[in-house]
Amino acid sequence: LMSEDFLKNPASLTLLLAQADAGDLDTLVDYITDSGEGRISLNNDVCARLVKCKELNAYTAIDRYLIEREIRTFGGNTLTNIYRDVRSSLPFGSLLDKVLPDADATVSYVSVVKDVASHLRVPFDKSDDVLIIEGGILRKILRDSFEKMSPEERAAVLNELNVADVGMLGPAASAALIVAGRAGGFATYKLSLVVANAVSKALLGRGLPLAVNATVARTVGVVLGPIGWVVTGLWTLADMASPAYRVTVPCVVQIAYMRQKAIVEANSKACPACGARNECTSSFCDECNHSLEGA
Repeated sequence: LMSEDFLKNPASLTLLLAQADAGDLDTLVDYITDSGEGRISLNNDVCARLVKCKELNAYTAIDRYLIEREIRTFGGNTLTNIYRDVRSSLPFGSLLDKVLPDADATVSYVSVVKDVASHLRVPFDKSDDVLIIEGGILRKILRDSFEKMSPEERAAVLNELNVADVGMLGPAASAALIVAGRAGGFATYKLSLVVANAVSKALLGRGLPLAVNATVARTVGVVLGPIGWVVTGLWTLADMASPAYRVTVPCVVQIAYMRQKAIVEANSKACPACGARNECTSSFCDECNHSLEGA
């Protein structure tokens, strides 16, 4: 169930993960653990624990905290993380403890998102909240994919997002508009769904565990190839920069999708016939015209 605390603070990663579906967390675990193979900078015990959670399809509050902590840890560059480890291990009151500046064990999630945005050359203002920056990252990936799409593929995506031109998406809708679940919110949700599913398909060999209507499912299928090519290109950049981006980039995309999904689900109702999300005030489904009375 959606927590009221999350709806009051939709930018909170902790609150989002606390109520996230196990299937969505499974995707994050695969990104963090390299599909269970482990990573040099990932503690073996943590890796084993998260892989076990995926096998059992169940996550405790501690497991969800571990997922957040690992994402935030990967968000710091290697040298910075080494410094944090050394700094946090110093005896209290020692000479070095007094001389060296304090350092948190991890960086904030907002810092992770901003780092990914900078890496992908996504412009943002320092004052932008995490929802706006996430939206910019999604649009950047989709916009880059457009260059590789056929006219038919472009038309399918634009039709699904209800825009005449991808540039018209502009900055992400304000948090108030998104939380209200209006047209802008649905468009942002569909955008996050298309991009996150393509990233998962390209990196994990499978799409997201989706329960969406046929229209969105068709659009997702149409653009998997072009978006997958762009994602592959991003990974070439990640190899040249830092292996951490192989974790943070897909995790940020997945979390952006999870956040939009949670916001839309909290402010809309599902059609009992086709599963499409509709305004809470709607009497009939926009997709199939089925009655929404009692939905």
